[in-house]
Amino acid sequence: MDSGLGDDTGASDASDFFEDTAGFLHRVIDLGLRFKAQSDIFSDRMPPEKIRDVLVSELPDAPSGLDAVLSMFAQTVLPLCKNEASPHFVGFGDTGDDPAALAGGLLALLTQQNLINQSFDAPSATFVEMVVLRWLRDLLGYHNAPVSNIQTVWDVGGVITHGGTTSNAVAMMLAREHKAPGTMHVGVVNPNQFGIIVPRGIGHYSVKSALTWIGVGDQAIEVDTHAFRYDLTALERALHEHRDQVMSVVAYAGDSRTQTVEHLRRVYEIVSTADPRIWLHVDACWGLVAAFSDKFRYLLDGITEFDSVTVDPHKVMAVPYSLSALVVRQPASLRTVSSYSDLIMQEDYAFGQVTPFIGTKGWLSLKLWMMMLSHGRAGLAALAEHRVSKARRFAALLDEHPHMLRMHDPDLSAVAFVYLPSNVRPESTVTELEIDWINTVNQGIHDRMLAEGSWYLHQFSLPDDHGRLRAGATLYPFRFMANNPRTGEHHMAEVIDYVTKLGGNLEGELR
Repeated sequence: MDSGLGDDTGASDASDFFEDTAGFLHRVIDLGLRFKAQSDIFSDRMPPEKIRDVLVSELPDAPSGLDAVLSMFAQTVLPLCKNEASPHFVGFGDTGDDPAALAGGLLALLTQQNLINQSFDAPSATFVEMVVLRWLRDLLGYHNAPVSNIQTVWDVGGVITHGGTTSNAVAMMLAREHKAPGTMHVGVVNPNQFGIIVPRGIGHYSVKSALTWIGVGDQAIEVDTHAFRYDLTALERALHEHRDQVMSVVAYAGDSRTQTVEHLRRVYEIVSTADPRIWLHVDACWGLVAAFSDKFRYLLDGITEFDSVTVDPHKVMAVPYSLSALVVRQPASLRTVSSYSDLIMQEDYAFGQVTPFIGTKGWLSLKLWMMMLSHGRAGLAALAEHRVSKARRFAALLDEHPHMLRMHDPDLSAVAFVYLPSNVRPESTVTELEIDWINTVNQGIHDRMLAEGSWYLHQFSLPDDHGRLRAGATLYPFRFMANNPRTGEHHMAEVIDYVTKLGGNLEGELR
């Protein structure tokens, strides 16, 4: 029926829009895929001030056509971007190049769903988000209620966020409300009761930051570690000394430096014996990968006894940034941090009610849904096993090299190591002066590596928890990550040779 509103013209306009936009987006996708496929980390390198001067400008008065904008991006911005999919990028995170996940990211952009609301903003996307959370819970070992029992978002047992920092902050809010119910509404009355216990020297900054963001102040209680896990005797002592002051104990299933997995069941047993009211939280942003394979699931023994778990699929599943999730043992606990609005969120299936700090939220979970479906359980297991095997092979290559010393036995996909200068022998007593010299050389290597841009390894401070050189010393090792599928054994040998060459050059220059 003719509506009298120009249907034919509208159809023509839609057709023109589709053809013009499709052609443009095909070029965009081609540009992006070619970028990921390149072998180099960088096409160009500039100091930050020069990049600033090239890119920071006034908004032009005249409009630019799509082709001109794309050309400007390709010529001035893209060559200065780092490419994590390069086989030489072996120091941080994941590659974000899983084809199904990339497809999900593109479709999420094009469909423009908003996960703040279900009824009109995300009719099907809401339930895709639910099923992804249920899959994650199942992998970790949490119980899922029958689908017919899911009557509200509070029955799901988790939320999708933009990153592990947000997920950890929500977990600390849950711990605060568990310790002092109603604090969300009446405010913090006694901040001294909101302490958290964290492992010294290996924790992630987000947990401490979360305490300030949720208004309880800097209440972190650091406990000594051994071999990058809690010193369990020190943990028991801290729980006794700070009785009634602890709202949460945080453990790492894959710490943020070495990816060492905590003895979760022992931590649970110690904390529950000391005070069963304490909220137990696991940061498993790296450790999620152990849940994929029967070979490594033993590492997570005890995780289901913890009240909340943070996972980061964008760290371990080749999912493009950003995507994290917080899952909870008792789904109803999310009610304690809920928000309400009769404007957009007052309905049973609105995820906006259970995602603190986030209002409008894109369909982040679609890329994970597509990735997990495309791989299945068998594919996820293969991914985990390949990465752990690669990390262990790299560790073996380090052990064969006279100038390399690894700092731990790898649990997952990370291997931290230092370059040993010629005059340092770890089998003898290493002095503080020699530690300073080792750090000077290793930091110099990293500075030169960043300046050259041909390889990337991560560097950070790390306590010598195993006493490989000098127990208690702070070192600045490199970290190799086995997440990149394009990195083969010849690349692993090449990066070791590269570090050795830079180290030898620096030794000669600094002496």
